[in-house]
Amino acid sequence: QETEAIGHSRGGLTTKLHALCDALGLPLRFILTAGQVADCPQAEPLLAGIATQNVLRYKGYDSDVIVNLIAQAGANVVIPPKENRTVQRHCDYAPYCERNLVERFLNKIKHYRAVATRYAKRARNYLAFVTLVSASLWLK
Repeated sequence: QETEAIGHSRGGLTTKLHALCDALGLPLRFILTAGQVADCPQAEPLLAGIATQNVLRYKGYDSDVIVNLIAQAGANVVIPPKENRTVQRHCDYAPYCERNLVERFLNKIKHYRAVATRYAKRARNYLAFVTLVSASLWLK
């Protein structure tokens, strides 16, 4: 089941869709994982080869590895520090307000029932439908 990106979480069998969006909330890249897989390991493949000025993520992505990866790419790190960090980093909350663009994108594609409930048995078919729906958002 791991190869088909279906895994157990509190709600039963689920799939996670990790997305990278531009400043307008339009999708650039997707990664599909099983429901129990953590978000942090998906940051590097999502950001690979993308030139950007700011990278906005929520607190779950606050790790030294991800922060260093973003800084090496020459982008500003806009990730609020976790409260348990020994050395607190500064976070500019003005651009952080735009992080909801990714959440709004995910909400838009979940208006399509095949995305919201994942009727596709194969991960590649599900990802193909997500890509098709995303392309329609680019055309609007």
